[in-house]
Amino acid sequence: MSKNIFITGTGTDIGKTFVTGLIVKKLSQSGRNAAYYKAAMSGNSRGGDGNLIPGDAWTVKSVSGIAQPLGEMCPYVYELAYSPHLASRIEGNPVRLQVVREGFEAVCRNYDYVTMEGSGGIVCPVCFDEAKIQLEDIIRELKLSCLIVADAGLGTINDVVLTWEYMRSHDIPVKGIIFNHFHAGNVMEEDNRRMCEYMTGLKVLACVKDGDTELDIDADELASLYE
Repeated sequence: MSKNIFITGTGTDIGKTFVTGLIVKKLSQSGRNAAYYKAAMSGNSRGGDGNLIPGDAWTVKSVSGIAQPLGEMCPYVYELAYSPHLASRIEGNPVRLQVVREGFEAVCRNYDYVTMEGSGGIVCPVCFDEAKIQLEDIIRELKLSCLIVADAGLGTINDVVLTWEYMRSHDIPVKGIIFNHFHAGNVMEEDNRRMCEYMTGLKVLACVKDGDTELDIDADELASLYE
């Protein structure tokens, strides 16, 4: 039986996918059989054959170096860079919870540590017209605990605390925070770290700097977060 965790962010374009790649890389290079999964990806380009390339999955695969096939990583891939509920309204193929669950369970049968990435921030409508599915519905369906990825810069105290408060009020378990775009020694960012820890009670588990190729956390400590 695999151990799993869910990666959410304080918003879109904060580097959640890159950080997820570093997480998977750390596990894989420590000798653990690690894999990646995401329910729905938007904003993807087409390859020479006209098929959509799952960009986030490709990024994680490139950063981590894992051999997992792209076809296992995401059941729903959209071209338009919109929330999945809107992209699927325009392109078709709306997200079905059963399909997401079956794909996730298939990955869990073949790998020991599965890192699942969310779409955008925690309040993301994944499907709206055919069924009302929020990102949190997927987290509950798969019984996952979470990590929050946040930008280290200005405004992150508000973003982190609001994300955590929403998750807490909706009974979504959170294991900790990872800062991205961090500049060691920067007075504001160092204070952001302290304030986020104080105001949420969560630990900032790692700080990722631009250009980092490794996640600054012990592999055993990272693995212990998975359930």
